[in-house]
Amino acid sequence: MRVLNDTFLKACKGEETSYVPVWYMRQAGRSQPEYRKLKEKYSLFEITHQPELCAYVTRLPVEQYGVDAAILYKDIMTPLSGIGVNVRIEPKIGPIIDDPIRSKKDVEKLGTLHPKEQIPYVLETIRLLTKEQLSVPLIGFAGAPFTLASYLIEGGPSKNYTKTKALMYGDRETWFLLMDKLADLTITYVKAQIEAGVQAIQIFDSWVGALNSDDYTDYIQPIMERIFLSLTGRNVPLILFGVGASHLIERWNELPIDVIGLDWRMSIKQARSIGVNKAIQGNLDPSLLLARWDVIEPRVKEILDQGTERDGFIFNLGHGVFPEVQPETLRRLTEYVHSYKKKI
Repeated sequence: MRVLNDTFLKACKGEETSYVPVWYMRQAGRSQPEYRKLKEKYSLFEITHQPELCAYVTRLPVEQYGVDAAILYKDIMTPLSGIGVNVRIEPKIGPIIDDPIRSKKDVEKLGTLHPKEQIPYVLETIRLLTKEQLSVPLIGFAGAPFTLASYLIEGGPSKNYTKTKALMYGDRETWFLLMDKLADLTITYVKAQIEAGVQAIQIFDSWVGALNSDDYTDYIQPIMERIFLSLTGRNVPLILFGVGASHLIERWNELPIDVIGLDWRMSIKQARSIGVNKAIQGNLDPSLLLARWDVIEPRVKEILDQGTERDGFIFNLGHGVFPEVQPETLRRLTEYVHSYKKKI
């Protein structure tokens, strides 16, 4: 694979780097004028089904901002069609599933993912990027079982995940059957991405923060252990990220992963003080990118000061880039991070 800049990969492994690597969640799309122009013509799924176009969207922020990694442009819902789920993305709403899961029978209907037959466009996009177009590592990703389940059960985005929790608490057998099926999906999907050429994997458990620590330990952690154990030994760093999940960080630190992605609710200093010994990625509040630079800079400096106390730090946001963020702000932020405490 053609990787000329491996700074991000070194940081994932906890190795010393000459500067702090940086990339941004949702760096591909949303705030970029070129992307918005494409979206006038194509939907998200239509873009991801065209490898050349999807590769262009993926590499655009690398070229524009100078970041140290690209993240594959797609949605966490992408593989669900392969197991028989009819999902669509509604503008300004998100994923919608017309036939949500309500019973064990619904779970039993879910099929098995066959990536080469069902999502070949994803694998071809990866091959295009890693063999021909990128000089930085490509991050592949997948949604974690709880987060995928929340959409499958709720039928779309939710604020409280009441239906999801009701199934989890009320029907343990059905819950773990669903978790096992989604774990198998995640493992198969991620392995296919690795075989196609991605050099790192991020698992998004975006909404698992809705659970308390004890319930996470009981209902989720064994599933996550199975997923990550099945992916170890491939020399591909594994990153775990969620929103509002600071109370789960100690549980995450027990998982066989390489990097913990923090949102802005817990500082890097706090994470390390409770025993986090893995590489850390994060964690500027993305809302700050809508402020003036004189407001942004001291917040970034504080994160960098804490992050650079040890090797194994990747600068990122605490969640994704908002559509309103100006590309120039991300360019300036990248330059600032790269120049900060640069080691000669």
